[in-house]
Amino acid sequence: MPEEDLKMRIKQMLVSSLMLKISPESIGDETALFQPEGLALDSIDALELAVAIDKNFGVATPSAEVARKAFVNVTTIANYISEQKATA
Repeated sequence: MPEEDLKMRIKQMLVSSLMLKISPESIGDETALFQPEGLALDSIDALELAVAIDKNFGVATPSAEVARKAFVNVTTIANYISEQKATA
Protein backbone atom coordinates (compact mmCIF):
# COMPACT_ATOMS: atom_id res chain seq x y z
CA MET A 1 0.00 0.00 0.00
CA PRO A 2 1.42 3.42 -0.91
CA GLU A 3 2.50 5.43 2.12
CA GLU A 4 0.03 8.28 1.46
CA ASP A 5 -2.88 5.80 1.31
CA LEU A 6 -1.72 4.21 4.55
CA LYS A 7 -1.50 7.60 6.27
CA MET A 8 -5.02 8.56 5.10
CA ARG A 9 -6.38 5.22 6.37
CA ILE A 10 -4.68 5.87 9.72
CA LYS A 11 -6.23 9.37 9.91
CA GLN A 12 -9.68 7.98 9.07
CA MET A 13 -9.20 5.26 11.72
CA LEU A 14 -8.15 7.88 14.32
CA VAL A 15 -11.27 9.95 13.69
CA SER A 16 -13.70 7.02 13.64
CA SER A 17 -12.15 4.90 16.42
CA LEU A 18 -11.59 7.80 18.81
CA MET A 19 -14.74 9.72 17.77
CA LEU A 20 -12.72 12.86 17.11
CA LYS A 21 -14.72 15.92 16.14
CA ILE A 22 -12.40 16.81 13.25
CA SER A 23 -11.96 15.65 9.67
CA PRO A 24 -9.22 13.13 8.80
CA GLU A 25 -7.81 15.70 6.35
CA SER A 26 -7.26 18.20 9.17
CA ILE A 27 -4.77 15.87 10.91
CA GLY A 28 -1.22 16.55 9.74
CA ASP A 29 1.22 13.68 9.24
CA GLU A 30 3.41 15.18 11.96
CA THR A 31 0.64 16.37 14.32
CA ALA A 32 1.51 15.22 17.84
CA LEU A 33 -1.19 12.80 18.99
CA PHE A 34 -0.65 12.99 22.75
CA GLN A 35 0.62 16.56 23.19
CA PRO A 36 -1.66 19.43 24.26
CA GLU A 37 -0.68 21.41 21.15
CA GLY A 38 -1.62 18.43 18.98
CA LEU A 39 -4.68 16.19 19.35
CA ALA A 40 -4.23 15.92 23.15
CA LEU A 41 -5.18 12.24 23.25
CA ASP A 42 -5.01 10.42 26.60
CA SER A 43 -4.10 6.93 27.84
CA ILE A 44 -7.57 5.55 27.13
CA ASP A 45 -7.25 6.82 23.55
CA ALA A 46 -3.88 5.04 23.36
CA LEU A 47 -5.51 1.72 24.28
CA GLU A 48 -8.30 2.27 21.76
CA LEU A 49 -5.71 3.21 19.15
CA ALA A 50 -3.77 -0.03 19.75
CA VAL A 51 -6.99 -2.06 19.38
CA ALA A 52 -7.97 -0.14 16.22
CA ILE A 53 -4.53 -0.68 14.63
CA ASP A 54 -4.77 -4.40 15.36
CA LYS A 55 -8.31 -4.59 13.97
CA ASN A 56 -7.70 -2.42 10.88
CA PHE A 57 -4.16 -3.42 9.96
CA GLY A 58 -3.55 -6.73 11.76
CA VAL A 59 -0.62 -5.24 13.67
CA ALA A 60 -0.42 -5.80 17.42
CA THR A 61 1.24 -3.41 19.87
CA PRO A 62 3.04 -5.62 22.40
CA SER A 63 3.81 -3.06 25.10
CA ALA A 64 3.32 0.50 26.33
CA GLU A 65 6.95 1.21 25.48
CA VAL A 66 6.40 0.20 21.86
CA ALA A 67 3.21 2.28 21.79
CA ARG A 68 5.03 5.36 23.13
CA LYS A 69 7.53 5.17 20.26
CA ALA A 70 5.04 4.19 17.56
CA PHE A 71 2.10 6.45 18.42
CA VAL A 72 3.85 9.84 18.25
CA ASN A 73 2.11 10.97 15.05
CA VAL A 74 0.58 9.58 11.86
CA THR A 75 4.01 9.16 10.24
CA THR A 76 5.38 7.08 13.14
CA ILE A 77 2.24 4.91 13.14
CA ALA A 78 2.57 4.37 9.38
CA ASN A 79 6.24 3.45 9.78
CA TYR A 80 5.40 1.03 12.62
CA ILE A 81 2.66 -0.68 10.59
CA SER A 82 4.94 -0.92 7.53
CA GLU A 83 7.81 -2.36 9.60
CA GLN A 84 5.56 -4.95 11.27
CA LYS A 85 4.02 -5.99 7.94
CA ALA A 86 7.50 -6.31 6.42
CA THR A 87 8.69 -8.65 9.17
CA ALA A 88 5.46 -10.67 9.36
